[in-house]
Amino acid sequence: MKYAIIKAGGAQYQVSVGQEIDIFRLDKEKDEDVIFDSVLLVKDDDKVLVGQPVVKGAKVKGKVVDQILGEKIRIATYKAKSRYRKVKGHRDQLTRVLIEKIDVKE
Repeated sequence: MKYAIIKAGGAQYQVSVGQEIDIFRLDKEKDEDVIFDSVLLVKDDDKVLVGQPVVKGAKVKGKVVDQILGEKIRIATYKAKSRYRKVKGHRDQLTRVLIEKIDVKE
């Protein structure tokens, strides 16, 4: 099984071909191509390429499936004996990407 670890939007994701991932919002439209250059590791069966910090010549190609909102997070603050309570909500803006290809040029 071939997979790669990429860095996108300040987070790292383990991806393989055909997988859909949700990453922090990208400024791309639906059905637009996305290329991730920050590939940290590529594993193909028994061959492993580890980057220092990135694997040279490695790219992961994907396609934007949709722009979505993440799960709602509720934040509650409370102070004892002063009747102070406050509840806030937050939803991350996410981009759903379908991974199409993992390229490694050696």
